[in-house]
Amino acid sequence: MDLKGIIPAMLTPLTKEQTVNVAVIRQLTNHLIESGVHGIFALGTNGEFHLFNTEEKVKIAQTIIDEANGKVPVIIGAGGNSTEEVIELSKHMEQIGADALSIITPYFVAPTQEEVIVHFEKIAEATSLPVLLYNIPSKTGMSLEAETVARLAKVPNIKGIKDSSGNFDNIQRYIDVTKEEDFSVFAGTDSLILQTLLAGGAGAVAATANMIPDIVVSIYNNWLDGNIEQAQRAQEKLQPLRDTFKYGTLPAALKKAVELSGIPVGPPKLPVSELSGDALEEVMKMVAGYKKENVH
Repeated sequence: MDLKGIIPAMLTPLTKEQTVNVAVIRQLTNHLIESGVHGIFALGTNGEFHLFNTEEKVKIAQTIIDEANGKVPVIIGAGGNSTEEVIELSKHMEQIGADALSIITPYFVAPTQEEVIVHFEKIAEATSLPVLLYNIPSKTGMSLEAETVARLAKVPNIKGIKDSSGNFDNIQRYIDVTKEEDFSVFAGTDSLILQTLLAGGAGAVAATANMIPDIVVSIYNNWLDGNIEQAQRAQEKLQPLRDTFKYGTLPAALKKAVELSGIPVGPPKLPVSELSGDALEEVMKMVAGYKKENVH
């Protein structure tokens, strides 16, 4: 399986009562696939993976896998703090038909680079699925060094990394040290999609694609066709949405934006609360701006 292109970091739709909303998960999955995305990335940070129990995670993943029905690869977040817990969850996801696994670095504890190498090697050994590493230091308190990624890229089924450090130099180093391997480097920061592609990256795992998948996909398609100016224009169109992320605890602003755009993804999972007041006003203004330009 060739992992590349624009892969939305999919939100997890919930009901007002905070339960998993299977009907809207199906709706959002179909909407994204119809928009031309190249895969689905579920149960990541924007998917609120850390707030669900195993049963809920399996239900969410199963719904997306069934609905995608092989049309695009489905990458499921199976990360956690203990190696044992991750292996157990990875086996569940393999059994229900995930195409690949995303494994975030442990969080709360900040393991050394040697410790994290052992962690990922043991997980990769326990599954036959391709594994995508996930680096997001602002949320986990640790960052995968380029040398660490170079070593892990030699593990046969560790096939790529999503980097959400927000630091392009980091992405560039990952690309440089894994050039000789069958290994894909994805931007996890949506402002760096085109820059990553131009540097030799494989694409992006993009949160903005939940609301404006067509625009995000057009960055990749224009880059592929050599239309760099058009790709740059599409890249710039993501900014108004990204600018509203600061108005709530992640992913409150994005969930509200997607809901206002027509897909009732519902509230964030508590303790994160829905937007209100000035924050809600700002997101409403932003969504109205996109609607006016007829972009989606």
